[in-house]
Amino acid sequence: MNFTRWSARLPGTQRRAAARDDRSPVPAARAEYAQAQTAATLPDGALPVPPETTPAPAPAVPAPGLDDLSAREILGRLPVAVALLHGPDHRVAYVNEAYETAFGPRACGVPAAEALPELAELSVLPLLDQVLRSGTARTVKSRRTAEGGSYTVTCTPVAAWNSAEAAEAEGGTSNKADKSGRVGRVGRVGRGTKENKGDGRGGEGGVLVYAADVTDHAEAAERLRTSERRHRETAVTLQRSLLPQELEQPDDLRIAATYQPGGTDAAVGGDWYDVITLGAGRTALVIGDVMGRGVRAAAVMGQLRTAVRAYARLDLPPHEVIQLLDGLASEIDASQIATCVYAVHDPNEGQLVYASAGHLPILVRDEDGTVDRAADPTGPPLGTGGWIHTSGTIALPPGSTAVLYTDGLVERRSEDIDEGVASLARALSGAKGSPQVVCDRLIRSLGVTAEHDDDVAVLVVQHPARTGTNAELFHNAALDLLGGMEATPRARAFATGVLTSWRFPDELRDLGVLAASELVANSLQHGTPPMRLGLRRTDRRLIIEVTDGDDHLPRRRQAEPADEAGRGIEIIASIATSWGSRRTPGGGKAVWCEFALPR
Repeated sequence: MNFTRWSARLPGTQRRAAARDDRSPVPAARAEYAQAQTAATLPDGALPVPPETTPAPAPAVPAPGLDDLSAREILGRLPVAVALLHGPDHRVAYVNEAYETAFGPRACGVPAAEALPELAELSVLPLLDQVLRSGTARTVKSRRTAEGGSYTVTCTPVAAWNSAEAAEAEGGTSNKADKSGRVGRVGRVGRGTKENKGDGRGGEGGVLVYAADVTDHAEAAERLRTSERRHRETAVTLQRSLLPQELEQPDDLRIAATYQPGGTDAAVGGDWYDVITLGAGRTALVIGDVMGRGVRAAAVMGQLRTAVRAYARLDLPPHEVIQLLDGLASEIDASQIATCVYAVHDPNEGQLVYASAGHLPILVRDEDGTVDRAADPTGPPLGTGGWIHTSGTIALPPGSTAVLYTDGLVERRSEDIDEGVASLARALSGAKGSPQVVCDRLIRSLGVTAEHDDDVAVLVVQHPARTGTNAELFHNAALDLLGGMEATPRARAFATGVLTSWRFPDELRDLGVLAASELVANSLQHGTPPMRLGLRRTDRRLIIEVTDGDDHLPRRRQAEPADEAGRGIEIIASIATSWGSRRTPGGGKAVWCEFALPR
């Protein structure tokens, strides 16, 4: 059926046809049709008003694409400094506006070494030859100029271009254009081509220098590093302030210690050491390590060190000191575990009596170079509780050296800690010299540097072998007392003869005889046999000590005028430089006093 023919007769088809005519693509036809319709509807004599004419919109200009821009236009729009160099002498072909804003105007056609001094400040000039020769980009990060700015510079090889293009790049006067009419396409960024190596085919290669200003980032990083450095210095200062500022030097021992914080962060550890003179020539040696890092570990370490000094003044056996520390550590902080070894040296016995709470063994080097390792007893670390600690002994004869240390010296992630202790023993066997020299040699032998990742504490104790005139300054004398009324006169006569033979001044000799008489009399009245009087002199002091079988410790008290007893200890405390008492390991007690020798 012919719908075109019949559609003219269907209802409504005339209106639709008119509408189709109104949408005619020809504007003039639409205007005539509109005027005819208007004239048919106007009254007689009325003139039609011409319709308002709407100006046609301007044709849209398409934005240029990336292919429509020259290299000069692209580089000129970049907000970072860009310089284009060409040839083996790196002559300046182009610098963009951002480069001139950052470093000032730069002349083209001049070698970069002369025209761009900032590249020398940024250490970029040596890279240009490498980039041009290898065809591989190079980057230097966060380099500082003399003006204080910081830049990250990337040097990228650029493919060769011909002389006309180079002239256009340098001066912008070349008339050479490509097929699209664009002028001055500088070249292609490429790598690994023969053109980049400047072999003469197609022109000379170049280098694109791209300098990003990172001054704000560099300043923020420097402020952060400064803050971290100050925090670390504060933490290390706190740590060192909790350690002994000056080691006590006993008469019979020579001691040195070294502490080195680990790593470069602010989280110092809890390593610590101490030397405590107990009186009567005896010395306590302590070293420990609080697990963990940071101010909390250092604070726990400080509390433990203070507690050790307080317990040491009680002159308790080593295992009792460790037992007290164990209970205190759990009260301070149950989450902090610490290891510790406490040792006491008695010059009359020539050995170390020690107790260990989970700490590494003491090493002792004999005079012939043999190294002995302290065996058990070793209990669990401090703060665990429920363990009865015991004491052990290791010989420390004249001429020997003992080393106490923390795990940072011997522990390595790549090996078992027993291998580290064995390495320390080998290093100690060949280490000679003063205690400080031995400390330094051990640290170097174990590979401990400033970048070591753990804190290290080392305590070296030497018992020197004295000969000649030096040996004459050290003497010992002892007398066993059977008790009875004759014990005091015998003790007085013995002390007089010994002190006279040691050539003490008369005043010091008389004071020593009086002290020996009072101590023996006190032991006869309050103690039980066996009794023994001991006299010892060093280069600094005279020591008088009396032992007996009773473990009741005397104490100083103020005697009333009518009292017949209680004045012996008061007299000793008045005439002696210092005095004290302790329980002996085999049962009983020892009461002693000291007199400082005149210099």
